[in-house]
Amino acid sequence: MAAQFSWLNEPKSWSGDAGTLKLRTEPDTDFWRETFYGFIRDSGHAYTCPVTGDFSAEATVLGDYADLYDQAGLFLRLDDRHWIKAGIEYTDGLMHFSVVVTRGVSDWSVIPLPAAKPTDPVRVRLTRHDDAVRVQYAVGDMAWQMARLCPFPAAEARIGLMACSPQGPGFDVSFSGLAVGEAIPRDLHAAG
Repeated sequence: MAAQFSWLNEPKSWSGDAGTLKLRTEPDTDFWRETFYGFIRDSGHAYTCPVTGDFSAEATVLGDYADLYDQAGLFLRLDDRHWIKAGIEYTDGLMHFSVVVTRGVSDWSVIPLPAAKPTDPVRVRLTRHDDAVRVQYAVGDMAWQMARLCPFPAAEARIGLMACSPQGPGFDVSFSGLAVGEAIPRDLHAAG
C-alpha cells in the first residue's frame, strides 16, 4: 500500500505490512477512557495511516482469541480522547462484534456472534460521511451488517488496524485485505 503507516505502541512480535499483518499482542494493552471502570488506557497496538474527508476502510481479521477482552479490528483515531475501535472482542467465552466510540469518554456496544467460531474470518468496515461514521461487519460469506452509526468529528485522522489484550498474556492475530479508499454510498439499506 502506498499510504504511510506507522505504529502506536508497536508490539514486540509482528511481521508483514498493512496488506497482510501478523502480530502477537502484549499483555495489559487496551484503549479505553474512564466510563464504568474509571481508568484511562492508551496502550493498545495500532498500525495506522493518515486519512482526510470521507472514506471507507475495511479489513479481514482472524485471531486466536482466548482470554477475556482479547480484541482485534479497525481503529480510527483523532487523538487520545477521540477514537473508534471496532472488531471482534472475546467476552464471556464467546466472540462478539464490539464497537467502542470515544469522545472524551468511552462507550461500548457488543453484538454476540454465537454461531461464529474463532477460525471464522470476520470482515470489518468503517465508513465516514461528513461527521458520521458507519460501522459494519460480516462473518465468513455473510452480507454486511450495520453495527453502529455514530457522530464523530470530520477532522484529519488516522485509520488502520488495532489489537489489544487487556487481561490475558497476549494472542496471535492476522489481518488481511486492508483497503482505505472512497466512501461507499450513503444509502444505509443498499446491498454491499
